[in-house]
Amino acid sequence: MEEFACFRVPQSIFYGRKAFANVGREAAERGGKALIVSDGIMEELGYVSECRQYLQEQEVASAVYLGVHSEPTDQYVSESLEMLEKEGCDLIVSLGGGSCIDTAKAIAVLASNGGYIGEFMGGRRIADKPPIPHIAIPTTAGTGSEATDVTVITNTANDVKMMIKQPAFMPDVAIVDPLLTISSPKSVTAATGVDALSHAVEAYLSKNSHPMTDTAALSAMGLIADNLLTAYHDGGNLDAREAMSLAAMQAGMAFSNASVCLVHGMSRPIGALFHVPHGYSNAMLLPAVLEFSKEHCIDRLADVGRIFEKENSHLSNEECAEIAVASIKKLCMQLNIPNLKGWGIDEEAFSSAVSKMTEDAFISGSPANNPRVPARAELEALYHACYDYQFASEEKVK
Repeated sequence: MEEFACFRVPQSIFYGRKAFANVGREAAERGGKALIVSDGIMEELGYVSECRQYLQEQEVASAVYLGVHSEPTDQYVSESLEMLEKEGCDLIVSLGGGSCIDTAKAIAVLASNGGYIGEFMGGRRIADKPPIPHIAIPTTAGTGSEATDVTVITNTANDVKMMIKQPAFMPDVAIVDPLLTISSPKSVTAATGVDALSHAVEAYLSKNSHPMTDTAALSAMGLIADNLLTAYHDGGNLDAREAMSLAAMQAGMAFSNASVCLVHGMSRPIGALFHVPHGYSNAMLLPAVLEFSKEHCIDRLADVGRIFEKENSHLSNEECAEIAVASIKKLCMQLNIPNLKGWGIDEEAFSSAVSKMTEDAFISGSPANNPRVPARAELEALYHACYDYQFASEEKVK
């Protein structure tokens, strides 16, 4: 390493089966009334009432915001912040997928710093006051948002996903209980699993990677390679669910400290304009982007290939890099990941949006971290290639 590196994680991490029960004690140490940021599905499953019970046992009052119906928007942030202030809450518990956690991150910062969440995009404004305490509890194994200082909020006025990264957005406590992921349906398990894989792969390939992020990323990739298909086909397999929960958190730690790359830069505009869930859009793009980048990261991509096919670890780096791309394409097929066309996006509408998506991808800054940084024309061509990309095809993206 030529320069020093930084590795930020939550103050406390509770991981493992029945870790959920720690929420009451952790909340009591940080405040007297919690706003639980969640969604209707979590309420139906009983997780919200269970959370309120744990809080009540520690004499912590609670209010509940269940308005997160999709990927997080500035509207959700505004609504939940208004509820927090009206109810007099002094801490936040996020319970759900990455959308709930990202919404809560924004509330925690705005509650003490004020303003509009978009002001913090690109470092234009730095949170100079500590956020109110935030306990993050994921119920999917994907985003790793419980262990990152990143939030992604859609600006509903211009359909731009605002990627905001500052230390203030890091949750104080992460509670990762694999028992909460048992209820995830196959489609969610697939999408969030490949989302975690894309986080780990991009963190490892990023120009900003360093030894600590490499350790987390490699561990996450190994866990995903060994357990994602099992969790997908047998959702009740708790060992596989536990491994995927750990992998998602490790991948989150890795990319939060090393940054993501071209996949995420391209993915956010697709989500903002065509409302494709983030995990799916990452999965749709990952194999094609790796083909595009391969010649500029042979050695690192070879390490990925050796994780997926340990029996072929003796092969050359060039051969193992090919294995990495082929293995991830095969995994996407096995998980029934559709391409953009298969998702139902109209081709004419997609083509018309390519110019804006390309601009928004570059503005995010993520493509600059990629081993191969595309020119504008290359990025536009890559968007077009991804529209009807065939995971079974041997055709390479040039």
